[in-house]
Amino acid sequence: MARLCKPAVSVPEYVITMEETLEFAQRVHSGKPQLPLALRLIRNTGVKKRHIVQPVDKTLRHPGLTERNRVYELESKKRTPEVIEQALRNAGVTARDVDAIIYVSCTGFLMPSLTAWLINRLGFRSDTRQIPIAQLGCAAGGAAINRAHDFCLAHPGSNVLIVSCELCSLCYQPEDDNIGALLSDGLFGDAVAAAVVRGAGGVGIDLERNASYLIPDTEDWISYAVRDTGFHFQLDRRVPGTMEPLAPVLREFAKDHSWDAGNLDFYIVHAGGPRILDDLAKFLDVDREVFRHSWSTLSEYGNIASAVVLEAARRLFEEDTPAPDATGLIAGFGPGITAEMALGRWGADAPATAEGVA
Repeated sequence: MARLCKPAVSVPEYVITMEETLEFAQRVHSGKPQLPLALRLIRNTGVKKRHIVQPVDKTLRHPGLTERNRVYELESKKRTPEVIEQALRNAGVTARDVDAIIYVSCTGFLMPSLTAWLINRLGFRSDTRQIPIAQLGCAAGGAAINRAHDFCLAHPGSNVLIVSCELCSLCYQPEDDNIGALLSDGLFGDAVAAAVVRGAGGVGIDLERNASYLIPDTEDWISYAVRDTGFHFQLDRRVPGTMEPLAPVLREFAKDHSWDAGNLDFYIVHAGGPRILDDLAKFLDVDREVFRHSWSTLSEYGNIASAVVLEAARRLFEEDTPAPDATGLIAGFGPGITAEMALGRWGADAPATAEGVA
């Protein structure tokens, strides 16, 4: 049984508050007709603060794609090792025990993938499988968990390391002033996360079933326009309404496993924004409180893309440890529009006992 162990998460030292976000938006985009609406939408995100890899004034400048990607490489190599080492400790394994590394990121580009550097620098075996995922955006956190599950099913007893490095602030485009771009300026934050899916042993969520679903004809609702200046985030105004068609998919997914999606013990859901979480609660007919770990992530860190589900899972482990066999849902949403879904229950190895003692 593949088991998702406790994730490790780190956020950068530079902080930007909601008040600072509103101030810079008013200053940089003063006089734009869409600014009042954008400011209102940013206020309604519920994001109190976000963490970024550079000081705010440096983030607001655009030095060009070459320099930004250089910073991405520098910061990813600086920040991932400590998080990975903590995730390995959480899972009770070493780098030599890892059979595959899944690396997810949509905010920078390296070839070879950072997985090659990690294998060379952190003591992973040379035959460790490399599985980089670069174009699933926020859904990639859920996809990484699902592909780790698939790998463990195909290779029983294997251990898979998931690494998410999302430096969203390096994608800021000061010249973009459409509503989607302005909203993203007040929503996305930076974070690095890692977790191990063990093929056997450990403590965490036993992954029982996974699935993917793409809403037809929505591939241009969340996208990047790739230009000389880098990645330009494009967000369709219809995106916040996507939980209405996706909630029945989640229900059917759980039903096929003889579970009720509206009656589970825990929920690890991508916090894309407040409308996503509110609508999902409405259409699954659950109290919004069941998404408390996602709400906390959104409030304290903003939307940290593929790292959200790992951060929300970390909070579950630390703040609200489920009872044995508690049932739960993991769901990530992103470009496509794509949903990556998993069902699992809380599991732990039985404690060792002395011979002859029950």
